Amino acid sequence: MLRFNRWQTIGLIVLMVLAAYVTIPNFLERNAEGELAVPGFPDTGLTLGLDLQGGSYLLLEVGTESVIDSRTNNLRGEITREFRRQPRIRFSQVQRDGDEISLRVVEGQDFEEAERRLRRLSRPLPNGAGRDTAVRADAENRRLYYSLTEEAKAFYAADAVTASIEAVRRRIDALGTTEPIIQRQGDDRLVVQVPGDGDSERLKSVIGRTGQLNFHLIDESVTPTDISSGRVPPRRLVLVDPDSGIPFALYATPDITGDMISEASSSPNSDGGGFQVNITMDAQGQRRWADVTRDNVGRLFAIVLDEQIISAPRIQSPILSARSRITGSFGPAEAQELAVLIKSGALPAPLEVIEQRTVGAGLGADSVRAGTQALLIGFGLVIVYIAFTYGRFGLYADIALFANVLLIAGALSLLGATLTLPGIAGIVLTIGMAVDANVLIFERIREELQGGKLPVMAVESGYKNAWSAILDANLTTLIAAAIMFQLGSGPVRGFAVTLGIGVITSVFTAFVITRVFAGGYVLKRRPKTLSI
Repeated sequence: MLRFNRWQTIGLIVLMVLAAYVTIPNFLERNAEGELAVPGFPDTGLTLGLDLQGGSYLLLEVGTESVIDSRTNNLRGEITREFRRQPRIRFSQVQRDGDEISLRVVEGQDFEEAERRLRRLSRPLPNGAGRDTAVRADAENRRLYYSLTEEAKAFYAADAVTASIEAVRRRIDALGTTEPIIQRQGDDRLVVQVPGDGDSERLKSVIGRTGQLNFHLIDESVTPTDISSGRVPPRRLVLVDPDSGIPFALYATPDITGDMISEASSSPNSDGGGFQVNITMDAQGQRRWADVTRDNVGRLFAIVLDEQIISAPRIQSPILSARSRITGSFGPAEAQELAVLIKSGALPAPLEVIEQRTVGAGLGADSVRAGTQALLIGFGLVIVYIAFTYGRFGLYADIALFANVLLIAGALSLLGATLTLPGIAGIVLTIGMAVDANVLIFERIREELQGGKLPVMAVESGYKNAWSAILDANLTTLIAAAIMFQLGSGPVRGFAVTLGIGVITSVFTAFVITRVFAGGYVLKRRPKTLSI
């Protein structure tokens, strides 16, 4: 049990070299593009968390109620489309009663057919939890009630939260911020942490805007006087141009919608000062835009973002290309934010900021300094104590402690983990746990020596008999770390990750690396007595 062959020893050396290889990039400088200044090393490394390098923190609540409300309103359109199919069914008194759309079937002989058609509209949910809609019939009054099922409401709410996470992530990534932490908290809340970004107001502005972009033709036959007098034709949308202050009557149905735009970016205005937003449409958008501009040369159209006109240019000529640009009095930051919103698409549900805070870089530096000092002091005290208490074997344990820290750093770097202050606490804790495993082994060896065994047999029995106690103690800690990772969020998960990795590496270094040195010593020297 104490003897290691050549390949096992070489394997341990290779493992430690690899751990050092992936850890070294943490201490190397990077250029402006984020690339390592020294070639030859992998692009691995730890990312400092919000509490260590400063940044922005937002707690957002997803307005899932609006998603359910919108889907309930859409049921009216489903009824209309279905009942206008041949043979047509006449209905009246369509209204919303709470979460239900109710209607009255005009002809009594159509009632059963109407109910059958509505039930036929029901579809299974993608998650297999049930059906999306339900029908309640009142045959006596010839009324039908059409609604979303409770399973559908739960599914659409959960789906809105998941889609919001992806939309928020796309928007933050497009800003050029690295390593954002976006996590779900509870049923309808999101935690957004962006280390290194100290402008939480700008972050909130970009994240919170709906980001729905549409192109509407303007009905120029409706004058501002008509609008102020209330003489607006049906199916028109009245919005005010913020630049000129002139109200416009827009055709309510957009000609181009945001989902037809495949790319958006910002650049300096090619025709003068300021900045512009460049957009590229997909094939459908290009065909639609070509038709609209070809048939409406000379007319005004409005580019509307979140029900606000951001530009109202006049169509000078047909635009047959997939590429267009939006110009206006944009600064560089405004143009970039607009491009981000267009590119990332609309949010599936409104987001409300529940909590907002900014952690200063100075506070983060203080946390790094305090955490580093705690780690070094704790590490130093443990090294001195273990060496003083167990002599030569204590020095072997100190070597294993260095290896343990290197393996933890290598594993975290390889995973690209985000290191937080609780994560540092987890590393400090695992150092103590690594010593604990060594103490169990060394005390067991002492007992074997006191029982009269020779040093070689005492060391071998010490490692063999201490294994079950070490495994049980660390396995329970590993289970606790797994539970914290599964149920926790943010810093709690960071602590759980470092604790879990530290448990594994501490057991490995205590039971393997110290055994290499201890076994090599007693097998080679064959001492008559052993001081431990």
